[in-house]
Amino acid sequence: MNKEVTIIGVPMDFGQTRRGVDMGPSAIRYAGLTDRLEGLGYSIDDEGDLNIKIVNESKETEITTNLKNLKTVAEANDKLGQKVDQVISSNRFPLVLGGDHSIAIGTLAGVSKHYENLGVIWYDAHGDLNTGETSPSGNIHGMSLAVSLGLGHPALTNIGGYSPKVKPENVVIIGARDLDPGEKQLIKEQGIKVYTMHEIDRLGMTTVMSETINYLKERTDGVHLSLDLDGLDPNDAPGVGTPVAGGISYRESHLAMEMLSEANIITSAEFVETNPVLDKYNKTAIAAVALISSLFGDTLL
Repeated sequence: MNKEVTIIGVPMDFGQTRRGVDMGPSAIRYAGLTDRLEGLGYSIDDEGDLNIKIVNESKETEITTNLKNLKTVAEANDKLGQKVDQVISSNRFPLVLGGDHSIAIGTLAGVSKHYENLGVIWYDAHGDLNTGETSPSGNIHGMSLAVSLGLGHPALTNIGGYSPKVKPENVVIIGARDLDPGEKQLIKEQGIKVYTMHEIDRLGMTTVMSETINYLKERTDGVHLSLDLDGLDPNDAPGVGTPVAGGISYRESHLAMEMLSEANIITSAEFVETNPVLDKYNKTAIAAVALISSLFGDTLL
């Protein structure tokens, strides 16, 4: 893995309606991220947080599109995409800290232009494959993967000046256990590879990750990891906005990150949806730092 790492904080909480996730980047830093990575021999450049500005929204736009905070989310992701593009152009590894999962729109906009066939591991309890037509809530953090596939409002799909950012056959979703009807239909139509909690329980995380790594190695020239902390079970990561019981365990998640580190296929990453307002003693941010450390090569011995 690239030893030159740039940390980008994105204090975005407009892709959903529960306040507090904008403090996620600070909570993760407070949990000792920089010290852990420097201890592993990485050169860290923490560029701080992007300045997220509120854009005046039209209520009419929200009603007609079923998209909340569309202009604000689009502008923030455009800014993030430019920043990530600059980081990769400088031959550094972008490590993005959220913020809600709508920031994946910008991260992938900045990453994908550097690869012919970018792979994406979507580690999440949710598919984030809704559009304005299928979303029950209108929250854009539940649409970010669909947008990256080129499905959704042009203000989002065209960020970075191109669309799509990723092909459906290059996506693997891991940990899904809360999918809306429209998302299930889209997964079947697009042929997206998904390991639900049923497959994880039945096959075991070792098999799931081995299959994922082999699958993506065959068809991609880079792999982005988008890890939503609600992919973990709420007992291990309580500080998230949309917890879903019966998730991936802390230890299983460590194993997944360790296997990705050994495979050496991850070229960019983001860790999102840490909400310290809902957390217990910063437990979720501490878990995020531990998982990031495992991804970057930290081992027990």
